[in-house]
Amino acid sequence: MDKLKEIDFVHKNKLDNGLRIVTEHIESVKSISVGIWVKTGSRNETQKQAGITHFLEHMLFKGTDSRSSYDIALSMEAVGGYLNAFTSSEYTCYYARCVNTQLERALDVLSDMVLNPSFPEEEVEKEKKVVIEEMKMYRDSPNDYLFEQFSEKMFKGHELGRSILGYEDTVSAFSREDLYEYMSEQYYPGNILVSVAGNVDHDKVVALVSSYFEELEARKSRKNEQKLPAFTPVDLKLTKAIEQTHYVYGRRGINFDHEDKYLLLLANTILGGGMSARLHQNVREKYGYCYSIQTFNQSYTDTGLWGVYVGTDQQYVDHVRDLIKQELKKVQEELIPQKELDEAKSQLKGKLLLSQENTSSRMTRLAKSELYFGRFVTLDELVENIDSVTSEQINEFARNFFDEQYFMEGILLPEEGK
Repeated sequence: MDKLKEIDFVHKNKLDNGLRIVTEHIESVKSISVGIWVKTGSRNETQKQAGITHFLEHMLFKGTDSRSSYDIALSMEAVGGYLNAFTSSEYTCYYARCVNTQLERALDVLSDMVLNPSFPEEEVEKEKKVVIEEMKMYRDSPNDYLFEQFSEKMFKGHELGRSILGYEDTVSAFSREDLYEYMSEQYYPGNILVSVAGNVDHDKVVALVSSYFEELEARKSRKNEQKLPAFTPVDLKLTKAIEQTHYVYGRRGINFDHEDKYLLLLANTILGGGMSARLHQNVREKYGYCYSIQTFNQSYTDTGLWGVYVGTDQQYVDHVRDLIKQELKKVQEELIPQKELDEAKSQLKGKLLLSQENTSSRMTRLAKSELYFGRFVTLDELVENIDSVTSEQINEFARNFFDEQYFMEGILLPEEGK
């Protein structure tokens, strides 16, 4: 008998109305992770709607036609599980994790939240205060504040440059009618994906999801063309009552399906993938200029964001900037030694394998594969693509990607006298 492959445990269905269902059966666990993904995020909002996707995510926990907010919270906690949600620039996810015997309960409460929210007026007003406090919390975090301002400048004039949380004036103006209208625009079957990973039967999931969602009316998706404006590097300088200086040096990255994504993934690992990475070894270990230094690599449907972040003392900023640029220049000019490249590949593959021990991670990977590629991307494919990368390919890629003309910097300095 042929050895079963990962793909043999992954199944996909599409309801007549366009809603997609993907599952992965994992025999060795007793738990399941269930996610309802909606392909809408902050980039799908108008300027007036800024923050409504995230606000809506909060409000779906505030009650339905048949459940109070307490009932929703208790539904999973009463059986040892939990419910949560998150919003990104391109999607929203409502998810539960519980033992596999509670599949019907998990799908029942999640579908009820998505299909029958009541948006009590008093809860809408109350949650506005909560979200505004969340904004203040992020503004009080120096690195979060710097990243938000940096992204705004990087994607100036584009929806990706707006805060996922929105702004105080936009959030303060939301009404329950605005929430229903936005749901009507975005929460239609062709924009919804149900992803389940764990010890679960695919046919049972399909039957349950069908019973909840089959009456939703099919609708054609609307093309939402968002042309990226030309990049104009504008260095950002901010001050705040803080002790440490925060510095970011970055550029627009590459999209999820870009042909060079594995080259950037490995270059990113070599430069900033942990304590053994070049930047950490040089900036922290050799000179002691920081506590931590890291790279970031975010991909979207049509672009991305890549860069280096470090917190340091103001007197070291010029030295740190020079060292970062030296390391990027080195990747442009010199081939990465085979031993170092092999170690980076092993690091990436090890992280992939470790993530497989968590049903939430597998449910997320399952969903993102479908959302961005329309198919399941297997571990074998990922490993094969990682292993096929050569030092020469990274060097050729780096010569263009790490060119200074594509970069800008942001710096958050302590206020004078603080």
